[in-house]
Amino acid sequence: MSLRLKRSLDSTDWKILRELQHDARISFNELGRRVGLSTPGVTERVRKLEEAGILTGYGARVDPARVGLPVVAFIQLRCKAGACLFKTGSAKQFPEIMEMYKTSGSYCALLKVVVSSMQHLEALNERLAKHGEQVTNIVTSSVLEHRIIDWEHPPEDLLPPSNQDWQTP
Repeated sequence: MSLRLKRSLDSTDWKILRELQHDARISFNELGRRVGLSTPGVTERVRKLEEAGILTGYGARVDPARVGLPVVAFIQLRCKAGACLFKTGSAKQFPEIMEMYKTSGSYCALLKVVVSSMQHLEALNERLAKHGEQVTNIVTSSVLEHRIIDWEHPPEDLLPPSNQDWQTP
């Protein structure tokens, strides 16, 4: 699987991505004004970013605590043979799960969950127990959420060395 983009992103694409990540409800007219394009021009750019799979959707962010789900936890799950959550469970069974990842290492899954109380978390852990062993970490505070992807100019120390760096003087 290649990590190369099917199309390279130019400076205008990155400006569009930054603006949409900050406010996906921005009008094409305002977006065009901010990035220096006409409304039809920015509309076409956004369509191409969507078709390339770079822009994958738009949505609202909801504060779980304000809707009665103040406890956030991460659960590592090591599934039992024949009881894999990915194969034998469903999203409907576990509305508390906000994100779910297959992982390498000693645990096969990482779940981000939101619950109303410690009792709710305990009940969720009991429901998940039929799928396997768990380690639960409760979030005490959030330091960084919803980070904007902005890699138009990655920091120099994160770039791979150029070929000339390998030449001897």
